[in-house]
Amino acid sequence: MEVIIAEDLWGPVPDWFLQKWAVVYDHDLGLDPARLTETCSQAKALVVRNRTQVNRELIEHLPNLRVVGRLGVGVENLDLDALAERGVSVVTARGANANAVAEYVIAALFEHARFLGRLSGETKQGQWNRASGIGRELHGKTLGLIGFGEIGQRVASRAHALGLEIIAYDPLLHPAHPAVHDGGVRQKSLADVCREADYLSLHVPLTANTRHLIGAAEFASMKREAVLINTARGGVVDESALLHSLQEHPHRFAVLDVREHEPPSQPDALAQLPNVLLTPHIAGLTHESQAQVTDRVLRELHTLLQIAK
Repeated sequence: MEVIIAEDLWGPVPDWFLQKWAVVYDHDLGLDPARLTETCSQAKALVVRNRTQVNRELIEHLPNLRVVGRLGVGVENLDLDALAERGVSVVTARGANANAVAEYVIAALFEHARFLGRLSGETKQGQWNRASGIGRELHGKTLGLIGFGEIGQRVASRAHALGLEIIAYDPLLHPAHPAVHDGGVRQKSLADVCREADYLSLHVPLTANTRHLIGAAEFASMKREAVLINTARGGVVDESALLHSLQEHPHRFAVLDVREHEPPSQPDALAQLPNVLLTPHIAGLTHESQAQVTDRVLRELHTLLQIAK
């Protein structure tokens, strides 16, 4: 077979692609390394999400491999050095889920400020406690963004429309960038953003430089009622330091869509805290975003395979 799709597309393989290429689609294949190696032995292209480990051992057993398609943005599960040595191209869905993640962050802001989930549960149980529903307005609060790429910029534009003040840390961002110059975003140091933000939202990839970027020192500087929102990668946050911060400061809050280990080992100490909201890495998952992810990756993969013929 020419193309192996080893994880879920969140939908069928498009007809136009099936008409061009011989495809094996098995959404659990990536979890069985031995079967994956055997199935892919003659494949020209391999399509994965984040569970399939495309490591050097696998790559060495795929002599015809030309392209790896990643149905998402992160590439932590791909051995990029080994792929580069073999001349294998890597295709990602960069930007395809940016709207979805940005809207999740805004939803997290509202959920923290207005307690909709908790109040709905209480009211359905017959309680009518208006006093427990006194929330906070987002207007005038400060949103700190760590990372100001495509997702960070979309979060900023939406938050700015709600009246939040936006500050951002991104060492790669030029001060003259239109999103900064025209969007009312103030660039600051990492320390200043952590210290000044009412809400801190993370939007950086996981690299050697960003692992545990938010740790004990950063938590120590944060406001008494600061809220952390992580839709980036779990390893960007030192979870031990986060746990300590939330235990020591019960008025702080964390919204975590990603974890250092996914799924987290049990018992999960963070899950026991009342000032934590957890979701299972779904910030980028919408019907619209996944349609874009599939279309973008398969179309670019198709183009590269045609070139490689």
